[in-house]
Amino acid sequence: MSRIYHLAEPADWAAAQRSGAYRISTRGRSLEDEGFIHASDEHQWPVVRRSFYADVAGDLLLLEIDPDLLSHQVIREVGNPETGEEFPHIYGPITPGAVVAVRTIRAPHDGVGQPAAPVG
Repeated sequence: MSRIYHLAEPADWAAAQRSGAYRISTRGRSLEDEGFIHASDEHQWPVVRRSFYADVAGDLLLLEIDPDLLSHQVIREVGNPETGEEFPHIYGPITPGAVVAVRTIRAPHDGVGQPAAPVG
């Protein structure tokens, strides 16, 4: 399966590295709230960034995830009923070992920010 992507706030990713599990579904919502973690294909994450994170003042992290390294199922489901566009949903926490790359996404997040830069 192709790599999938998730936008994360730096503090949330740092907490996941300490605890061994990332449990944030999307901005302001946990895995427990949603039942899954929202993810995107490579061409989808910039639209998610503009749509849901445009007002975030600080940097974000783009987690690149290898679905084959996840211990939970990834299901492609319709995320936009108007267009029928499908997104990958992760039905459990993300272990840090499934994240194969992390890139810093500089603010502003309305689509005019700087390109992603590798972290670490």
